[in-house]
Amino acid sequence: MKNAAPQDLSELVALSRLFGSDPEYVIGGGGNTSFKTASRLFIKGSGSSLAEIDAAGFVRLDRSHLQLLWQRSYPEEPQAREALVTEALLASRETGEEAKRPSVETPLHDFFPEAYVVHTHPGLVNGLACSRRGREEAQALFGERLLWVPTVNPGFQLAATVRQEMEAYRKKHGRSPELVILQNHGLVVAGSTPEEVRARSASVLEAIRTRISSAPDLSPVPFDRERAQALAPALRMLLADPEAGSLLCFQALRLILEHLASREAFSEVSTALMPDHIVYCNHLPLFIPWEGELEAQYRRLEQGVAEYRSRYGFAPKIVAVERLGAFAWGANPKSAQTAMIMFLDALKVLHYSRPFGGPRPMPQEQVDFILNWEAEEHRRKVIAGTGRAGRLAGRISLVTGAAQGFGLGISEGLLAEGAHVVMADLNGPLVREQAAGLGRKHGEARVLAVQADVTDEASVQAMVEQTVLGFGGLDLFVSNAGILRAGSLEETDLATFEQVNRVNYTAYFLGCRYASRPMKVQHRFAPQRFADIIQINSKSGLAGSNRNFAYAGSKFGAIGLTQSLALELLEHNIKVNAVCPGNLFDGPLWSDPENGLFVQYLRAGKVPGARTVADVRRYYEQKVPMGRGCTVADVLKAILYLVEQVYETGQALPVTGGQIMLK
Repeated sequence: MKNAAPQDLSELVALSRLFGSDPEYVIGGGGNTSFKTASRLFIKGSGSSLAEIDAAGFVRLDRSHLQLLWQRSYPEEPQAREALVTEALLASRETGEEAKRPSVETPLHDFFPEAYVVHTHPGLVNGLACSRRGREEAQALFGERLLWVPTVNPGFQLAATVRQEMEAYRKKHGRSPELVILQNHGLVVAGSTPEEVRARSASVLEAIRTRISSAPDLSPVPFDRERAQALAPALRMLLADPEAGSLLCFQALRLILEHLASREAFSEVSTALMPDHIVYCNHLPLFIPWEGELEAQYRRLEQGVAEYRSRYGFAPKIVAVERLGAFAWGANPKSAQTAMIMFLDALKVLHYSRPFGGPRPMPQEQVDFILNWEAEEHRRKVIAGTGRAGRLAGRISLVTGAAQGFGLGISEGLLAEGAHVVMADLNGPLVREQAAGLGRKHGEARVLAVQADVTDEASVQAMVEQTVLGFGGLDLFVSNAGILRAGSLEETDLATFEQVNRVNYTAYFLGCRYASRPMKVQHRFAPQRFADIIQINSKSGLAGSNRNFAYAGSKFGAIGLTQSLALELLEHNIKVNAVCPGNLFDGPLWSDPENGLFVQYLRAGKVPGARTVADVRRYYEQKVPMGRGCTVADVLKAILYLVEQVYETGQALPVTGGQIMLK
C-alpha cells in the first residue's frame, strides 16, 4: 500500500471515470471506488456519478475511527442497526468533509488490504451472480482466485459478511482473493495499482463471455406509434402528482418485446434481481394487457396503476404495455432515463443468466429492506436531483422556429425557468447545434431538437409525436415559426402571398390541431391541470401595415384562430393566447444583411427618403414611444404571464413599447 495519497487523487479519479464511463461495468451512475493509505480512506460520496467524478466527489475518512465500527454492538433490527452505522460513518469524516456523505459500502472497502478497491455491476457478471447455478459456475471459471459471498442485505451486514468470508479465505489460502463476486449484487476487485484493478476486472468479463452464446438484442422494433402517443400523457398524469407533473421516456426494443408477448412471457421480468434495480426502477414493473379499443386501454391503465399504488404504497417506475413497449417515469428526465436504463439492465441480466441455470431472484426480506432503507432513499434523491426551480418547473414545452431569433431566445428563457424544451425548426443542423449548446448550459436531458416543416401536416404530427414520446406529454406549445415578405400589392405575387399564409396562418392551425391532442388526454386524467397554446403573433396582427399586407393579413387571421380555438378548447383547460411583439430590431428577421426587414424595406421604398439600413432602423425606432425595439426578455415575460394567469384566454397581448395600444 502507498504511504501517502496523491494530493489531487488523480489516479483514483482517472480509474473511477474509466469504469464509470464504460457501460459494461457501470450503469445509471452506480458503482463505487476508493483509495487508502495507512491512515486515510478516500471513497466516492453517496449518489455521485463515477463517470463525472472529480477529487471533490470523494470523502476523506479517518481509518482509525472506521476500525471502531467493528468494536461496537448493534441491534438486530436492520433499520436501527444501519442508522447507528451511518452515524458512526459520518463521525469518521475528517475536518472539512462534513458536507459529504460517505458510501454505505465504506466498511467493506476499508478492510481490503490493497490500496485501490472498485465495486461495479457488470451485466455479464450479474448474469452469473443472479443465476441459480452461479456459485458452482463461478468456481469452475475462476477457481481459487475467487471469493463468492452469499446474498445478504446491503450496508453493514454485507460488509460484515464479506469481512467474515475474507478472514476464512485468508486462513485457508494464506492470501486475499483476487476477485469477489457478491451474489445478486456485483463484482469487487482490489489491487495495489489502478492497472492491476483494470486487468483483473477485464479478465472476469473475458472469462464469462466465453460462456455467453449471444448478446441481448437492443435493436428498435416497429410499434403502434399512435397508441404509444395516446398512452404517454395519460400515464404521465397517473404516475405522479398531477400538479407537479412528471417525465416519461418510452422504448420499444427487441429485448423488451421478447417479454411482452403475454402476461406469462412477462412473469420472468416480475422479479427483483439486484439492489440498484430496486432503488432506481422499483422492485417490480407493472404489466398492462393490450386492449383493442383505446377507451378500454385507458381503463386498464387506471386500474393497473391504482392497484399497484394500493398494494405497494407508491407508483410503478416502469409500465410495460403488452406488444407495445415500456414507459419509465421520473420527476425529471434524469430519473426517468435512469429508471429505463436500470430496467434494461435487469433484462440483460436475465438474458445472461440463462447459461447458468436461469435467474435467481433476491429474497423478499432483502427487497423489503432496500425499499425501506434510509441510505438508499438518500441515494435515490441525490441521483434524481432536487428538481428544477423556476416558474415553469417540470413543464414540457414545444417551440417552433427555435433555431434563431425569438424562438431561440424563448427556448433558453423557458429552460432557465425550469421547463423541458423541444426545439423545432426547418433548419435541422442549426436547431441541433443550438439545442446542444443550451443542453450543455441547462442539462442535456432537458432539451430535444426536432427538424420540422410547420407547413407540412405529417411533419407537424411527427414533431408532436417526438415531443410526447421524448418527454411524456405537452404542457406549453409556442407557435413561433413565421416569415415576412414585404411588398406592395403590385409587387407581391400569388406564390409569395400563399407562402406567407402557409407559414403564419395554416401552420398555426396545424400546430394547434396536433399539440392540443396530448393536452386533452392530460386534462382527462388530471382535470384541474391547465395547458397553454401561445402564438407569437405581431403588432401587425393588431393594426394594418403599409406594403406589408400579406404578413399583416396572416397575423390578423391568426388572432381570429386564437380567439376561436380559445372558446373550443376551454372545456379541456387549454388556454389559447397570442403575444403581439413589436419589432425585434436586433434579431435576424430585421437585421440579417441579406434578407432582413431593414434591407427589404429599404429596397421596397417603404421608408420615404431612407438611403441606408441605418436610416430605416432610426425611422422605426422613432415610432416606438419607449424609443427602442422589443427584446426576447419582453416576450418571455408575456409568455410567463399568460401561462400563470388561469383566468385569461383568447387574448392578443401587445408587447410593443406603447406603439400599439388596444382600444
